[in-house]
Amino acid sequence: MEVRSTVALSDRDGLSMAYTPGVARVCEAIADDPEMTRHYTWVPNTVAVVTDGTAVLGLGDIGPAAAMPVMEGKAVLFKQFGGVDGVPICLDTTDTEEIIETVARLAPSFGGINLEDISAPRCFEIEDRLKELLDIPVFHDDQHGTAVVALAALTSALRLTGRNPESTRVVISGAGAAGVAVAKILLNAGIKDLAVTDRKGVLHSSRGDLTPVKRALAEMTADQTGRTGTLSDVLEGADVYIGVSGGTVPEEDVARMAPESIIFGLANPMPEVHPDVAHKYARVVATGRSDFPNQINNVLAFPGIFRGAFDVHAKAITEGMKLAAAEALSALVGEELAEDFIIPSPFDPRVGPAVAAAVSAAARRDGVARL
Repeated sequence: MEVRSTVALSDRDGLSMAYTPGVARVCEAIADDPEMTRHYTWVPNTVAVVTDGTAVLGLGDIGPAAAMPVMEGKAVLFKQFGGVDGVPICLDTTDTEEIIETVARLAPSFGGINLEDISAPRCFEIEDRLKELLDIPVFHDDQHGTAVVALAALTSALRLTGRNPESTRVVISGAGAAGVAVAKILLNAGIKDLAVTDRKGVLHSSRGDLTPVKRALAEMTADQTGRTGTLSDVLEGADVYIGVSGGTVPEEDVARMAPESIIFGLANPMPEVHPDVAHKYARVVATGRSDFPNQINNVLAFPGIFRGAFDVHAKAITEGMKLAAAEALSALVGEELAEDFIIPSPFDPRVGPAVAAAVSAAARRDGVARL
């Protein structure tokens, strides 16, 4: 990574324009009208990639210093796939209030905030509070990036298997950041019969050990259908399994799913259901790995989402913008739809522009666009 000027500084006139005295005119213009920041600085095209290092990849709580390579990598992906400038910021605190206060104070320097690798359940409150405080997009990619791409892939898989969202039975294992977000976006996309499980089984309100986040999720999911029990119990007859939990699902449980089932084992490096096992029973299989077909990769979503939000100077990223991103990704598959091709490649040059255009249009529909 590097920071460089977009114009040459080769003589005295150029230096006077880039710095003193010329820069003072821009400062005065912004002082008179803060909206000028969006026209004369890099702020509207710049995202802060913020972590506290508590949930880094599959490595867990490795601290802010060790998290820096991942934040740098994320910034590189923002630039490569969305033309967005990312600045990695690793915070030396895990205190929720300190993180919120710090990011809020940094916000004038950025057009958006991408929260990254912050452990649950703190990540939920941090994102929600920052959304309330700030008038720029705030996006926790571990949640919503995963959710957008999973929905896009599932939309294609349902089309391939001739299913409708309203009549499809879905099971999600994992009630952390990704599991909660995937569940919510599937509900918004029309899935009605959805059970989410954690280590103790299905989330339902009769359990006395649920956090507020899990209780709210239970009310929206298994409480609606009366499903209880273990992961094994709810997998019987299920059409779709989405794993965002780690661990291993026994083969005998996979075998009891519905015919032509759909299995997304997204844990890395070992999917909850290995593709070799999944293919014995499922028609469509996806993982989070790059060495198998149908990789559910966040890079398909977050660069285009921020590009689209920045293009219209959006004040927030709405549920409608996330749904639009998923629809755009699924549409790119088109007539090439097949069991081993339900989601486009990150290197498909159409991905970023298609997602950005869909997100910009949705921002205007949802009333959060400034342009």
